[in-house]
Amino acid sequence: MSVTSTEGLLAGCKDCILEPLCFPEQLSDSVSLASSDDCCLVSCVFCSHLAPLSDKDQLLKHLVLDHKLVIADIKLIADFPKYMLYWKKRFTEQPITDFCSVIKTNSEGPAELQENYFLLCDVLPEDRILREQLQQKRLEEVLEQQQKERNDTSFQRTCMFCNEDFTGNRSVLLNHMAREHSFSIGLPDNIVYCTEFLDALERKLDNMQCFYCEKIFRDKTTLKDHMRKKQHRRINANNHDYDRFYVINYLELGKTWEEVLSEDDRELLKDDDDDWSDWQAHPVCAVCLFCEQQEENMEKICTHMQEAHKFDLHKLKTELNLKFYQQVKLVNYIRRELHQCRCYGCQKKLETKEEVVQHMMEAGHVMQIPEISHWDQPQYYFPTYENDALLTALSDSESESEGADHSSDVPVFPEDISNLKAIKQNSVLNKLLKDRGSSS
Repeated sequence: MSVTSTEGLLAGCKDCILEPLCFPEQLSDSVSLASSDDCCLVSCVFCSHLAPLSDKDQLLKHLVLDHKLVIADIKLIADFPKYMLYWKKRFTEQPITDFCSVIKTNSEGPAELQENYFLLCDVLPEDRILREQLQQKRLEEVLEQQQKERNDTSFQRTCMFCNEDFTGNRSVLLNHMAREHSFSIGLPDNIVYCTEFLDALERKLDNMQCFYCEKIFRDKTTLKDHMRKKQHRRINANNHDYDRFYVINYLELGKTWEEVLSEDDRELLKDDDDDWSDWQAHPVCAVCLFCEQQEENMEKICTHMQEAHKFDLHKLKTELNLKFYQQVKLVNYIRRELHQCRCYGCQKKLETKEEVVQHMMEAGHVMQIPEISHWDQPQYYFPTYENDALLTALSDSESESEGADHSSDVPVFPEDISNLKAIKQNSVLNKLLKDRGSSS
């Protein structure tokens, strides 16, 4: 991470977004899976501030704003509470500068506007060793739990599909669901915390929610008919609440449980019709800028926004002559302003996104877009929500698609490559490769 890029990230930390945002894949079950995290409180490494483990963002924001500390790669820390306790002790023994890289913001500006931020990451050998030890300990605990479940013969549970009772080993029930109901969550030996996993799945059925598309239906009969006809008798690969139930996610950080489901389960299946290989991915829906409404295509979502919120994206595109990347920036700008509960028409800040949308409707600010210089900025090239399907549905303006006059475009000059050999020898990439080779 370069100092220049870090300065840009930290300059607006009061309105910062510390983690990638995603539209929710489900509405009802994630809270129950995180209940144990809610009970666990994590302490700040400098003061008595506490935050629930399920809300790391709150603690990370506190560290950045109050203590100027940034912790890198949070998702790769196997046991975050123990990690924080370790550094809380170490920071009382030695100054923070002995462990952290110091990043000075606004380094070329006046001294009174400069601030020092501290970066804690695994570049520090002590931090890297700590992360590896925590990962190893977590793996040992999970493997021990998995071994207990594999050897357990006192397992007792009723099938969630046919109400048949099963006793003995968990594999008996899992193999039954795969063979008789074409519902497989993977090989039994790949699964850990099996009882909690099945509890979570049964809660979905009790809530009339499809395992795969996670839509809610009016009764179980309609739900089961939907799952059978749509071939939705499997769990959603994009729902990362299931990651903790697959051992592979503890073996190698960054590896997903979807790879587990690609293993050969054919020996469990008698009928070729039960093969999942011909399944198609569920289409990704575009989400409204102002509410949680989702539609399958651009035309439907634009119609919804126009009818429900008086926002006409096509009209703005025509009036402002927006090219494709300007549309991208505008969508990301609006998403970010609403995420931060701020009206983009008058910059008024409210408590919730719903209050902002209501204020904009009442004040007539929905179509009151600020000057183009305000939002046509490089920072809005990057999605506010990393799974924002609306961005992929945008299209070029008619003038561009019809081959309009591009004489006003910024000219592009060819690079001078007359001395290509010298350019290669002096390139930054070449130097980096040499440095890496010498360090290894």
